Amino acid sequence: MIQSMTGYGKAEAQLQAGKLTLEIRTLNGKSADINLKSSLLPKDKELEVRKRLAERLVRGTIDLYVSFEAGASDSAHTINADVFHAYWQSAVKALDKETVFTKTFLKDPGVGSILASSVLRLPDVVDAKKADIITEEEWPKVSAALDEALDQLCAYRADEGKALYKDVTSRVDGILKLYDQVEALEGERITTVREKFDKALAELAAKPNPERLEQEMIFYLEKYDINEEKVRLRQHCKYFMEVIDSEPYPGKKLGFILQEMGREINTTGSKANHAGIQQLVVRMKDELEKIREQSMNIL
Repeated sequence: MIQSMTGYGKAEAQLQAGKLTLEIRTLNGKSADINLKSSLLPKDKELEVRKRLAERLVRGTIDLYVSFEAGASDSAHTINADVFHAYWQSAVKALDKETVFTKTFLKDPGVGSILASSVLRLPDVVDAKKADIITEEEWPKVSAALDEALDQLCAYRADEGKALYKDVTSRVDGILKLYDQVEALEGERITTVREKFDKALAELAAKPNPERLEQEMIFYLEKYDINEEKVRLRQHCKYFMEVIDSEPYPGKKLGFILQEMGREINTTGSKANHAGIQQLVVRMKDELEKIREQSMNIL
């Protein structure tokens, strides 16, 4: 069964320092475009993670988000004393001016705690020990969480794939049924063309050679014959169904088949010379465009 390229998976790993959450989101794409949206992963593990994502997900825009929530202890964070001291000195110096406001402010007994709280929020004062969050000993937990998130995402893709399969195959069947209606109008089209010829000749009061007229009529009708297009379109539709039913990742190939289907439908329209057939061609083009849009998300 086919899979969609759109998916989502999430898993958690409980580490000594706190809780690590992994989220994977995928969208359609021509190749495996992998983006690691986190600096928490150890550098020596990034290549392994990318390889596993590419092997399991094959194709698409793949984003991996890793977030961390510290536990009750503060072991996962440290205060950079040098940065804090530099910010503190700058803040005190800025406040140490001969103004009524600063004199009143500095007399407040709680000013120290207010100032310290503000300084702690400044950049680089509080550092997360990113290198210590995922240790080598705890990597198996993270690895298992990655597999769990991938399993969820693949299950999501499979469910989406079922809906895609039902939609595109029903539309291919719809195109074939519309072409059956085109066939039903072919006899009427030939009759209409003959009537136009006869009317034009009557208006001109011309009396052509019957044999020559029949030859010209046959030549004219052959130019607008759609039998080849009919055969090729049916063959393309059959091949579409074979590919979508037999190949694990048929998305790219289906795109090529749709191009050929579109070519036969367009040629039918250019040869139609009949209002009813032209309307059916427009409906087939509409169905084909919807299939093309959906097939872009098929893995």
